[in-house]
Amino acid sequence: MILVTGGTGLVGSHLLHKLVSENKQVRAIYRRSHTLDRVKHVFSYYNKDHKVLYDKIEWIKADINDVPALEIAFKDIEYVYHCAAFVSFEPNKYYQLRNINIEGTANIVNLCISHHIKKLCYVSSIAAIGHESNPNQFITEETEWNPEEDNSVYAITKYGAEMEVWRGTQEGVPAVIVNPGIILGPGYWKGGSSGNLFRIIHKGLKYYTSGSSAYVDVWDVCNSMVKLMQSDIKNERFIIISENLAFNDFQKKVAKTLVVKPAKKEASAFLLELGWRLDWLTNKLFGKRRKLSKQMAKTVRSKTVYDNSKVKNALQFKFKSIDDSIENVSKFYLNDLKNN
Repeated sequence: MILVTGGTGLVGSHLLHKLVSENKQVRAIYRRSHTLDRVKHVFSYYNKDHKVLYDKIEWIKADINDVPALEIAFKDIEYVYHCAAFVSFEPNKYYQLRNINIEGTANIVNLCISHHIKKLCYVSSIAAIGHESNPNQFITEETEWNPEEDNSVYAITKYGAEMEVWRGTQEGVPAVIVNPGIILGPGYWKGGSSGNLFRIIHKGLKYYTSGSSAYVDVWDVCNSMVKLMQSDIKNERFIIISENLAFNDFQKKVAKTLVVKPAKKEASAFLLELGWRLDWLTNKLFGKRRKLSKQMAKTVRSKTVYDNSKVKNALQFKFKSIDDSIENVSKFYLNDLKNN
């Protein structure tokens, strides 16, 4: 039997759809009952018989920091996809991020060890990979993480979670780590998911930034994970990205498919530096949630390029074009907007 953590998230819900569509025996954990509706909604995008598929999942209420509940979830499990994570770039959420991303992963790894799991797949992020000083130099799986850099709190905790997975491999659990870029997929239009970008662009974006990042379709993430788990590959990490793209190009493509005007003005370095300081001040004075951290202001100006050749060569994997991904996600977004 297969266990999926984070089954009510973007990657987890799509992964569950793939697994049950292939008649796999699947158990998934959830924390709050209302989040199960999101999974049902995602399933409805792809199948008329989505209720039949959804009912194949065995759900267990558990938190990745609730070890007794996890013990129940791990009964008779052979393979684990660990998708659960907390995504936030707010510096004051550091301890919450540590608790979920690092300590929660440590719990999953410990149970994988004690239950003699055959293989573990951990969903990390390109945020947990090091950077190159030359923006034209491709970042690979071998690019070293530099703890002395001013890394975001999210990146620090995802890197810490990877260390827990590597510890597990030393204690006998075969594992693969995937490092996706910005994951494009439908159904999650708020919060830390990329769907929020579509919502913001549709509402009207005033500024774009000069940086770039890497993007990937959610189905490519799920398909590569399953292929890696079914292969003989173990104890390796893989960058999972389709294309490197400037933020300005991305927002233009999304705006076009949503039939809205793209942002025309570039947010200057001065504006971003001023912005994160004002954001910090309003948080201190009025307790408002952070929207722009110092690290985020730097990231959105940074130009990075990632190399996806390792997974392409290992699996003979072909990625979906980002244009197709954007078109599909935009279609689902507009549909949901019309029906809500």
